[in-house]
Amino acid sequence: MASSRADEVAEILWELKRAGKVSTYTHIARRAGFSAGSNGRAMDSCLKVIRRDWPHLHWWRAVKDDGVVENGCEQEAALREAGFALEPAQTGKHVTLVSITEHLMTWEAAATEAAPPAAE
Repeated sequence: MASSRADEVAEILWELKRAGKVSTYTHIARRAGFSAGSNGRAMDSCLKVIRRDWPHLHWWRAVKDDGVVENGCEQEAALREAGFALEPAQTGKHVTLVSITEHLMTWEAAATEAAPPAAE
């Protein structure tokens, strides 16, 4: 059975899918009302539950805060398949999301764009 944290993160992942964006562990966790934890451990736990209970969700849209992904992992393949560019990181074991800021979901901007114009 999924936790309430995982439920909240699942909703956020759905938003990311619809927007075609990614977001960092910290931003997702804050939006869901909790801390991502030390080295993103709380988010890692949520994502494990989500992958188990809702395998159709785009769990891979949640990236570590620095945009670094393990080279050759399932997340790297999913990001590439979705059209996100990745480049080798300083270590050969990782790749980095190119221009991460362009791909990050910013809910404040989305809310501003959706707001109706002020009455005059």
